Amino acid sequence: MTSMLNYNLAVPEVDDAGVLAALVAEGDDLDVLVTAVDDWSIPTPAPGWTVAHQIAHLAWSDANALSALRTPDAFSAELARAEAEGSEHADKAAAEGAAKPRSVLLDEWRAGRADLAAALRDTPWDHASPWYMSEITPALMIPLRLMETWAHGQDVFDAVGVAHPPTDRLQHVALLGVLGRTLSFAAVGLPEPAGPFRVELTAPDGQTWVWGPETAAQTLRGSAMDFCLGVTRRRPWSETDITATGKDAQKWLELARVFL
Repeated sequence: MTSMLNYNLAVPEVDDAGVLAALVAEGDDLDVLVTAVDDWSIPTPAPGWTVAHQIAHLAWSDANALSALRTPDAFSAELARAEAEGSEHADKAAAEGAAKPRSVLLDEWRAGRADLAAALRDTPWDHASPWYMSEITPALMIPLRLMETWAHGQDVFDAVGVAHPPTDRLQHVALLGVLGRTLSFAAVGLPEPAGPFRVELTAPDGQTWVWGPETAAQTLRGSAMDFCLGVTRRRPWSETDITATGKDAQKWLELARVFL
């Protein structure tokens, strides 16, 4: 499962309307899947989490994001609970949400993500709101919500045995993975290598998404889907097609993540 804490990433340079539409579409796709699943007690790959826990986590995360945008003073209470409960905070909230009737939880998630999308649409792109151990703007919050929706959605797709079709929305998740290189090294107490890196990913439509100079000696290559599965910790890198060239790139591949 992902943590809501320590999203210490640079602000991605993306089109606000495009990434917001992608966030909405990602939630709608997951909605179609979970609506067709009657039994939300099915276990997912996250230990102790069922389908209901996954949806509860998304609903809770959306509610927190909305509170940070609209009622930042009230959001301070959530920050205090997170600090007091530590790593158990997200698990506790998911369990509380999962205990609700399926229909109630589904309605809450739908209403919450619609309210959040409306608030994000109306908030200036560079407006800073309080967040966990930092501040956050819609420029970063939107792709982060997209990443979490996609990653927890992947857990649900895996749980019910349905293939998760890749879309061009993965470009936003992949960008977070690229920007998360500093976080990846810092998470284990290592300095980020100074040299340039290049990432070349094959998009779902066969095009190539590229970040970094062509002359970089440190490279990662493979499919966008597998890169996103790896940086969100949904698959071990050994089960992906991602290859690393260069000692620093190989180390990054071992550590790569977009959350703590």
